[in-house]
Amino acid sequence: MTRSDGAISYPRIVRSGDQAVSIEFSDSVSESANRQVLTLDASISAHPIAGVLETIPTYRSLAVVYDPRQARGSAIGEELIRRSVSAESGELPAGRLFEFPVLYGGEHASDLDELAKIKNISVDEVIDLHAAAEYRVYMIGFAPGFAYLGGLPEILHTPRLGIPRQRIEAGAIGIGGQQSSINSVPGPSGWRFVGRTPYRLFDPNRHEPFLLKAGDRIRFLRIDAEEAGHLDDRVARGELDIREIA
Repeated sequence: MTRSDGAISYPRIVRSGDQAVSIEFSDSVSESANRQVLTLDASISAHPIAGVLETIPTYRSLAVVYDPRQARGSAIGEELIRRSVSAESGELPAGRLFEFPVLYGGEHASDLDELAKIKNISVDEVIDLHAAAEYRVYMIGFAPGFAYLGGLPEILHTPRLGIPRQRIEAGAIGIGGQQSSINSVPGPSGWRFVGRTPYRLFDPNRHEPFLLKAGDRIRFLRIDAEEAGHLDDRVARGELDIREIA
């Protein structure tokens, strides 16, 4: 919807082909918009809309896939707008809290020293700042289980690399812009990496292949190389039982 002054009014409905619509809450990334997305997503999960097959939360919008034989896109859009009013003031569950052990530095932290130079602080200060924050999973995307994390301390906000590296391993902990991330599968990336966790966000052999979901919270715990190696062995044997701490 466009206001009389030409500005776009939010929330607004955007058609996404003939079997999906998206409801947008903002034109930029913010915790407020993301909370509205997740609150609306929780509402649909608790009280399904007839014909809706799937919802896909992102930073600032919620994509809703529906069966056109059961519902019209216009009707779905009207219901989303109606529910979005409640999403603005509704209570969003705190989300599960996980503690991820992280080995900072080493071969999977190719940008740690450079990041310290850019910020004119020590490597230990970078690590302490990164590990002291509590992060929230804004969304899952890009690759199976890849977690985009909000809550990175402002002093660590750093643009991504101009030329992406061709392969970054699973478990690598990255910084890109105002976000942090956890790599879920090996692949190319332009993020700046400061460490790695033995935990795996995606494992097709687990009962629940995807470890995290939007709205979860994460704390990082610094560990040494010996502990990381011990956890690597347990993960390889399928013994590690990852539990939420709250």
